[in-house]
Amino acid sequence: MDPLTTLQFGLGGELFGVSLSALAGQAVAFVLGFVATWALGRFVLIPLLLRLLKARGFTEALRSLTKSVANALVLFAAVAVAFMAAGFPSFLTAAATLSGALALAVGFAAQDLVGNFVAGVFIIKDKPFEVGDWIKWNDNSGRVEEIDLRVSTVRTFDNERITVPNGDLANNAITNPVAYEKLRQKFVFGIGYDDDIDLAREAIVEEIAGVDGVLTDPEPTTRVTELGDSAVGIQARFWIDDPDRGDYVAVRSEAVQQVKERFDAEGIDMPYVHRQLVGEVDVNERAEA
Repeated sequence: MDPLTTLQFGLGGELFGVSLSALAGQAVAFVLGFVATWALGRFVLIPLLLRLLKARGFTEALRSLTKSVANALVLFAAVAVAFMAAGFPSFLTAAATLSGALALAVGFAAQDLVGNFVAGVFIIKDKPFEVGDWIKWNDNSGRVEEIDLRVSTVRTFDNERITVPNGDLANNAITNPVAYEKLRQKFVFGIGYDDDIDLAREAIVEEIAGVDGVLTDPEPTTRVTELGDSAVGIQARFWIDDPDRGDYVAVRSEAVQQVKERFDAEGIDMPYVHRQLVGEVDVNERAEA
């Protein structure tokens, strides 16, 4: 065996030789396989995938996430192809086993993290709400300031910041009052049993219709909804345009105030519940010794 073209090493008293030309060929095959696969993925497949996502209307955040994941997959594929080209197919079996064990361990250790991450992807894709919307979930409400892949940031109307895991928003019912161009509001006014119901309903419709921000098409409506212990409940329904949170509160407040003042002018009573306590009080006198 020519020492100039082989590497010799001893193992267990025996002498082995490795051809330098074979090593050089494997090294070249490894480099060529890696570069070809990486270049194909990096400059052809990934740009094509990103253009497809953009054409389908996916957001910039989701495209950025897809690019990061695709880069990692291309790098792994390039290394795998390079080892195969160099004549080491057993590397793929070992890498697959190691990757599976690692993915299983990470999955168990970070279930909540992965769940919030996946939920963030669906929120960005499905758009149940967007930055700037005010939303309600569970017993909370506020305006969305930021949607990240793991958490979303919401500012409450008391100017507090809430960092909400995306899993909570994706797995619970979310109310988005500003999802459409108009929003219907309801409010129940109570009048006395001796008052004229038709007069009260007419007053409610006239006063609410005159409030700025209330739509006239569809126009406000009323209906008797309850017979309470001390009052007849008349529910008013009216629509507001461009239902921003500030406008919604202001319009609702103005409508209620105008109806209350009209009731006072018309002599329509707005009774409240009366409670009468009935009983006896015993007084015990005790003589001091």
